[in-house]
Amino acid sequence: MSTTALELPHAELPHPNDDAVYAAMEPHDPGSFANHATPLIRNCWYVAARYEEIGRTPLARKLLNVDVVLWRMQAGIPVAMRNRCPHRSFPLARAKLVGDRLVCGYHGMEFGPDGVCAHMPALARAPSTAMVHTYPTADRGPLTWIWMGATDLADESLIPDTSWLCDGTAWGTVTGNFHIKSDYVAMHENLIDQTHFPFLHPDTVGTPEYARSKLTASTENNQVVIRRELKNASPPGVYGKPANIMHKRVDRTSEARFVSPALHIAFARVRVVEPDPGEPTLYRYNITHVFTPETNTSIHYWWFNSRDYRQRDPDIDKFMLEAHSQAYYEDVEALEWINEVVRNDGEAQFDLSFAPDKPGLMARRIMYRLATKEASQV
Repeated sequence: MSTTALELPHAELPHPNDDAVYAAMEPHDPGSFANHATPLIRNCWYVAARYEEIGRTPLARKLLNVDVVLWRMQAGIPVAMRNRCPHRSFPLARAKLVGDRLVCGYHGMEFGPDGVCAHMPALARAPSTAMVHTYPTADRGPLTWIWMGATDLADESLIPDTSWLCDGTAWGTVTGNFHIKSDYVAMHENLIDQTHFPFLHPDTVGTPEYARSKLTASTENNQVVIRRELKNASPPGVYGKPANIMHKRVDRTSEARFVSPALHIAFARVRVVEPDPGEPTLYRYNITHVFTPETNTSIHYWWFNSRDYRQRDPDIDKFMLEAHSQAYYEDVEALEWINEVVRNDGEAQFDLSFAPDKPGLMARRIMYRLATKEASQV
């Protein structure tokens, strides 16, 4: 595994001797980083929907600029196909399911799970050209994944590991979702940028000490990993309140990872310096962000926050759901405001980048490289 690493300074006002560190990064070609205008990456497993969203009633959803219809066979297997009859473009989400065939509501053409027309009432035999494009799908715990790129590259072993979402014994999980008017590149950069926490999320995950702590960033194949450690500090409310350790000092470590264009995960570990008798020393949290671009400027976004203690405590569930919904809504608002400015400001601007922005730029460079490689193979 090829790994490159760099040390990044803490994000505070520059010391007079630190001009080289805090100055804008070296000049670079702005075209070498993905942005809202970069073609969407298709050779990737994305989330199509929550598992329970897909059933025996056809569900319409736009994914990667394509209108898709989702449904389940009688055996429970998910099916995804283009939401457009090849005859006269009737939306197949308006069709009806009869057994394991989707029957178009316009001329009665019947399509099987493979997209092939099995019956056409107006003809004795359905033409071989009558078929709808289908997309590989796979269920993994609470999520149904879809591959919208080259079909021969759809290897299910490439679906990212989110196994903790399937383990309700070891992990207590709360979850929510948003539809965002922003681009998925900006969303990735936002999630991997932890220096905004104390300012955008002061009441939840952000503390001044955390913003000033040092971090390391590395690339591992096509992933970006940042690690941060903070010793003997006050816990943030989002972790300290449900664990009842706000009166304690803690050692806090975190790893945030750009896993793929569809997934960002973070692992937080809060260790109590002097725990009360009989109370845990270590509290673990796994944070999962999955999102699929609807278009270049809109996103389907699902989030999960999992903890390893008091897994079925309804009071903690309520607190975690409200706290994280607030934090992620603050991200959504900020990204939508930024998107509005970028799209409507008549004068172009080249945004400055500084040393703490390095992890986000590393992710954007990877996404640009993947998108460019796909475009060259078309």
